[in-house]
Amino acid sequence: MMRILGVLGLLVALYGGLVGTYVQNAPGFEPTSRTQERIQGNLIDVASIQGRYGVITLGAAMVIITGGIDLSIGAVVGCAAVLFGVLTQNGVHPFAALPLVVLAGAGVGFGNGLLITRLKLQPFLVTLCGMFVYRGAARLLAGSVSRTATVEAQPEFAASLQMIRYVLIGKDASGELLFPAQFVLLLVLAAVIGFFLHRTAYGRYWYAIGHNELAAKYAGVSVDRQRVWVYVVCSALAALAGVLLFLDMPSIQADSGGQYLELYAILGAVLGGCSLRGGEGTAVGMVLGAMVLPVLENLVNIRGLKSDLIPAVIGLTLLAGTILDEFIRRRSRARH
Repeated sequence: MMRILGVLGLLVALYGGLVGTYVQNAPGFEPTSRTQERIQGNLIDVASIQGRYGVITLGAAMVIITGGIDLSIGAVVGCAAVLFGVLTQNGVHPFAALPLVVLAGAGVGFGNGLLITRLKLQPFLVTLCGMFVYRGAARLLAGSVSRTATVEAQPEFAASLQMIRYVLIGKDASGELLFPAQFVLLLVLAAVIGFFLHRTAYGRYWYAIGHNELAAKYAGVSVDRQRVWVYVVCSALAALAGVLLFLDMPSIQADSGGQYLELYAILGAVLGGCSLRGGEGTAVGMVLGAMVLPVLENLVNIRGLKSDLIPAVIGLTLLAGTILDEFIRRRSRARH
């Protein structure tokens, strides 16, 4: 609870700094309503990005809860975005391409899970190798993809792509963001995952595996099966985020699409209260943790600071989270 309150306080401070910066930069003759419109538009943009980051944070957090790690999330996002573009450009209807891409992502997670559980390989090693494999697969599929190229190749898909884009992204045909649909999607997914984690036996199994895997086995939990399911869900959510990325951005490069998103997902999970040792985390914390970095990035940009600060902030935050987690663990052991 304390960690959730901490990240909530951090969000309040960041949003306060964001709004304050806009007010300070507003010319003295500019009407107040105009400033309010700019602030509102900017907050909607930030919320949209938070939604996409949040989707992958949910997946990463569930893996972390069971004591695992997934470093291939960003590569799966990029590969899924490219795959969705290639499928639609080659005549697969967008309504069919979307579930196919998510299913392909689930297949990636199934493969990761089998390697980890059947061959007893380390999750760090399996997903690190996967990161390079899936990035290479994206390059083999296409160097880049875009909605414009898809519409040029399949003009009959234009209306369907726009419909999906409006529902999942919230943008109209001109590209204007009308509402943060991605954030709404995040809240829906978080509600489903929160119910699963906190109200079902399988959710308790995942916490038990992360807290003490041996005790979970003695209690009759099928640890290997549950681990496989966790990685399936994580990669399926990453694939969904890849489709969102394709729909939101003008074009996707196979080399850079989804780059570093695995770090953003892990950071969001850690900030939201997930212990890197496993066994801890809440759906509310996942959402709050995912919201931090987009606000911070936006604040850095509008203040004119160097964006090079962001990687340093990510690294220091992860380090601080690890140190805090270790400190809490030691205090807990000392009490008992």
